Amino acid sequence: MSASRVTDVNETAGEILELVRTGRAATRSDLRRVTGMSRTAVVTRVDALLRAGLLVPGREEASAGGRPPGTLVFHAAAGAVLAVAVGRSRTQLAVLDLAGTELACSEAEHEVGAGPDAVMPRVVAGLRDLLAEVGAGDPPGARAVYGVGLSLPGSIDPVRGVSVDSPVVAGWDGVDLAPRLAEVTSAPLWVGNDADVLALSELLGHARDHTDLLVLKASTGLGLGIVAGGEVQRGHLGGAGEIGHTLVEPVDGLPCRCGARGCLETVAGGWALVAERAARGRGVDHVRELVALAVAGEAEARGMLRDSGRRLGEVLAVAVNLLNPSAVVVGGDMAGAYDTYVAGLRESVYARATALATRDLRFLPATHGDRAGVVGCGAMALDGALAPAAVDRRLEDAR
Repeated sequence: MSASRVTDVNETAGEILELVRTGRAATRSDLRRVTGMSRTAVVTRVDALLRAGLLVPGREEASAGGRPPGTLVFHAAAGAVLAVAVGRSRTQLAVLDLAGTELACSEAEHEVGAGPDAVMPRVVAGLRDLLAEVGAGDPPGARAVYGVGLSLPGSIDPVRGVSVDSPVVAGWDGVDLAPRLAEVTSAPLWVGNDADVLALSELLGHARDHTDLLVLKASTGLGLGIVAGGEVQRGHLGGAGEIGHTLVEPVDGLPCRCGARGCLETVAGGWALVAERAARGRGVDHVRELVALAVAGEAEARGMLRDSGRRLGEVLAVAVNLLNPSAVVVGGDMAGAYDTYVAGLRESVYARATALATRDLRFLPATHGDRAGVVGCGAMALDGALAPAAVDRRLEDAR
């Protein structure tokens, strides 16, 4: 085994689990070698994890002599996490095991502007149905819920885990959502911005080959997730990537849903395309319908989406120059007409960004497609719930 030795010889049970879960150790002997801990200390911590069901004995490996050392396996079925991707027009729900495998899912249409009083009861009902389907929840004997990952459009306070300064979803500002989920679970809640969550999903996708990414969510609204050095960057106040509300001179004066005038979204956001279509007397209810028409070959729909990509690309080119990503990942509803939409993006980015910044730049579809939101929310919940300190707290509470 090639893992390097850990200098701190007082690893906790949570840190031991992390070593096994990430493949850096597979046996008690591995753990002793990697951590430098005594046999007794390793056995004590492993036994606690076995009792909690987070580790299970695996196959036994042949040894040079003596008793074969049994392998240790992370038990993904020991619990579950919940994913709640709240969008501007629908919410996607999922239950995932501790390895991130989706066990059950559902979705519901709504208008996020209706506020949490209208949306959260539907979320609770949907989660309750999914938990019953997979046999998980808080009742004794059920698969335990370890955490909940929930995403919202707009800026999120990274400390308080609440929406802040987001006029488009103003009814959610400052609202603590954990009490709204108390009927379903008392597990910890982590809240993230929808574009950041899309970027998180790419840590399980394109970020394996590209450590510096821009992850675009092009849907009803526009957002940008930033992956630098293999980590999602949220900014000082959690407001990084609000590309849709960048003011652009060519549309100065057009009113945006956020209350400002001249935002990029007024000509490139999905809601603006729907409004433009209605003004032409060929209305659609949602940008997804416009995308479907474009995929079916309607010239007008294709032209509108390409123009949206072109206008967004004019601003995206600045981010490409500043951050020099190796790839731009395109997700969200408008990515359903990927070739058409990205043609517009490419046109502007390559025309406006520097030759060096675009020399090796690639445009890629979101790894998880329409499921990227729940994948990212699940990853956010797992990162929090399986962090060593969180595992240690769980074991302490169990005692």
